[in-house]
Amino acid sequence: MKIESITLHHLRMPLVSPFETSFGRETDRECVIVELQADGLTGWGECVATRDPGYNYETTGTATHILKEFVAPLMLGKNVNDALDFQQRVDGIRGHNLAKAGVEMALWDLLGKRDDKSLREMLGGERDKVEVGVSVGLQESPQVLVRTVNGYVEKGYARIKIKIKPGRDVGDASAVRKAFPNIRLQVDANSAFSLESAQTLRPLDDLNLLLIEQPLFEDDIWDHHKLQKEFKTPICLDESIVSPRHARYAIEINACRVINIKAGRLGGISQGVMVHDLCQEHGLPVWCGGMLETNVGRASNLAMASMKNFVLPGDISASERYYTNDITNETFKLNPDSTIDVPRGPGLGITIDDAALKKYELSSFNLKAE
Repeated sequence: MKIESITLHHLRMPLVSPFETSFGRETDRECVIVELQADGLTGWGECVATRDPGYNYETTGTATHILKEFVAPLMLGKNVNDALDFQQRVDGIRGHNLAKAGVEMALWDLLGKRDDKSLREMLGGERDKVEVGVSVGLQESPQVLVRTVNGYVEKGYARIKIKIKPGRDVGDASAVRKAFPNIRLQVDANSAFSLESAQTLRPLDDLNLLLIEQPLFEDDIWDHHKLQKEFKTPICLDESIVSPRHARYAIEINACRVINIKAGRLGGISQGVMVHDLCQEHGLPVWCGGMLETNVGRASNLAMASMKNFVLPGDISASERYYTNDITNETFKLNPDSTIDVPRGPGLGITIDDAALKKYELSSFNLKAE
């Protein structure tokens, strides 16, 4: 497909409620929505970089710079055949996976619209609906946390993830487990511990957790290998797995027993599929992580999570979880069985609400082929 133009929409959207993790508190979220034009069709993608370099070094600012100055020239006026072709074109750009992934998502949307196939079909997904959970940020106290979790349980979420950090870890998890003895529960540290300080997490082994997500440094695999040997609860890697190669390292040294797949972190849906297949080959379960996406990214996550080896519920909450008004005309709702339906329309299966897009837009840049 000959790429005629790329438009970058820098958005800021207020969250329904503040979301706090070990690296900060957000009351609104920024992202970059990518719009590709080719062959009379429009494809949409979401770069999940936000304002601050907390999750990783990328921000909306760095992503916009990389996309304008380096990625766009490799695509504009060129015939880009598929995701593999795209990855080969941007291979010389070191890192900046969130930026790359936003464009690749829009390319998948274009290809699906051209071929009249949903992203689920293109990926070989096997489910029409996928199990989901909700991620709960740090709260004022364990008591407030339990009340917050109860609100989500009452909405129908059957899997709960809570954020933890030093001093707000075992006590919070124990309070939730006591209040909900049978709920599927997991914790996420977002790299807040060292190998030494993580020893305080040992009581988590008695709480029947699904997993402990990314307890150690964001670039670490080796110390996670040491830590996993000390815990019966599966360690799950997120930030550390930035490519299929890193997933292979983790598998080969038994650094974890579960991997969280985020297409953005890996550089694109195609890279997420590669990690999915690698983990399936080695009997390692995966699940789909979330980055407070709009419905654009949410649609992509739902399609990925329909693949065979996504056997654990993903962080793909209903549209209303994060935003009062999203930027698509479609709304993703939680089913009574804690699932969300996978979009069936061509590509991502979403259409953009132009008024909402403009409402939240801080700036936009349109780049055209010469």
